[in-house]
Amino acid sequence: MHDFWPSSGLRLLGRDDRGWLTPTDAWLRRFLDLPELQLEDGSCRAERALHAALEAEPMRPVGSAEVGRLADADVQANYTHFLGFRDALLAAGTLEAYYLGLIRSGAITVPPLFIDLVVEPLVHRLVQDSTDAFEVRAAELLFRLQRVSVRDGQVLCADAQQADLLNQTGGFGDLGRLLVQNKAPLKAAQMAVLGPDTAADYWHDAERHAHLLVLDHDAVTEIGHGLLFTTRRPHSGLAALARVLERWVAHLLGVQVRITPQQKIADDAWRWHIGLDATASVLLDDLYLGHEVALDRLRRLVGLFRLDFADPREMQPELAGKPVYLGLATSDDGTLRLKPQNLLLNLPLARAV
Repeated sequence: MHDFWPSSGLRLLGRDDRGWLTPTDAWLRRFLDLPELQLEDGSCRAERALHAALEAEPMRPVGSAEVGRLADADVQANYTHFLGFRDALLAAGTLEAYYLGLIRSGAITVPPLFIDLVVEPLVHRLVQDSTDAFEVRAAELLFRLQRVSVRDGQVLCADAQQADLLNQTGGFGDLGRLLVQNKAPLKAAQMAVLGPDTAADYWHDAERHAHLLVLDHDAVTEIGHGLLFTTRRPHSGLAALARVLERWVAHLLGVQVRITPQQKIADDAWRWHIGLDATASVLLDDLYLGHEVALDRLRRLVGLFRLDFADPREMQPELAGKPVYLGLATSDDGTLRLKPQNLLLNLPLARAV
């Protein structure tokens, strides 16, 4: 197993008979290191006692009275959120069962941080044996916020946290941050574009999230006289993402699908679509209904896919054999927050999974 994302804690999780991930003391103990639960100089005696008790026994029952003895109201709220999450996870038995139950509940009250910390090991589980750097980098989109920009005609996807850190420090850590704050001249560091010549570096880079992923699926070259030559990119970020999403559906729903990037939707019998994020959901709805869509909104659409069921009998009868179209788009500020739960919740399945 490749431990390219140590932060996921995949090695610390157990497995049940079907291969789903089970929480362990070691995995839960890591949550106590989150900034929201870490001890500080001003932590009260009750907080220190609770923190130590959970360090020793992360699954121990904790009643509301014990949390109520914490002096700081914000700390009380943080522990309430964590313990509610932990208890629901333990009751579900596996990370997969907890996640599916949560997204189907229709009332998600868990802080997004906890959801991302569950999705990360689930995704790590899907790509743990992969030797394809493009596939692993694309998998990060399922649990890490991205920033999308266009450079030299390429649509580039950057990890938002890494991009913001570089903007703040120029790639020189605390010294760079100090220089930026004092408006000293500082040459900005560049994030490396993941390509055939840099893919090998991905596995050895301590900051793997810092690699830019090219989302374009096709490369268009002007060959003169107004003629354009289109070729399929051998290392498309969208194609890599499609492979990850196929495994996501298979693992959590037990349904085999084929997902392929598309340039456009040219289908008079278009019947079903799913937005993989909030922006794409609204945009695809408008296109499906025939509403006029402004060009600046269309430009936010950075990925289109066609999904086909391997077995059409697993689809709703009236849709059997028809494709499902998927969209991926950026928000107004250029960020991309892929919501993998959308794919699980909105597939036209013939049966409850």
